[in-house]
Amino acid sequence: MQCRKVVRSGSIKRKNDIPMVFIRVKWYNKLITNRSWRTKRVEIRRYQQSDCKELAELFYNTVHAVNANDYTKEQLNVWATGQVDLDKWNKSLQEHYCIVVSEDEIIVGFGDIDKTGYLDRLYVHSNYQGKGVATVICNQLEQAVQGNVVTHASITAKPFFEKRGYRTVRKRQVERQGIFLANYEMEKER
Repeated sequence: MQCRKVVRSGSIKRKNDIPMVFIRVKWYNKLITNRSWRTKRVEIRRYQQSDCKELAELFYNTVHAVNANDYTKEQLNVWATGQVDLDKWNKSLQEHYCIVVSEDEIIVGFGDIDKTGYLDRLYVHSNYQGKGVATVICNQLEQAVQGNVVTHASITAKPFFEKRGYRTVRKRQVERQGIFLANYEMEKER
């Protein structure tokens, strides 16, 4: 059983006025010893070009692990093929407002939104589901744009967006390589 105790937190303003947040967390693990502490460093920051390959791997692994109960293996394989064009992804992520969350310098989640309010990607490592990572990312993304926010949510992600006040506009059937995948066009009015 693990307990979490926040030791210190703070934020530093960068010259482009994007906050970089550091949270120092102590994890107490009773399984090792009653006095064993391990410190983790959580960082919330903007995307950097050097992140691209790690984000592509996180995308692939998350789709195949987290969405396995809602989509067939065939559907998962056409959604996340493992063959991401890193140049296109990098260009897209640099053009959008993209947030990355890491723990001990390992990326555990990311998301991006364009200037029109289209929330394009939101992926969190399977081991970090339900721990607030997606909420932190989504909060940052929604604050970065004016007006309504629109996303195409998977069956798996739909309840998360509903809890955040998004409403379903319509159910969609997206075709990839002759395979159909269901998702939902969702909108948050602001």
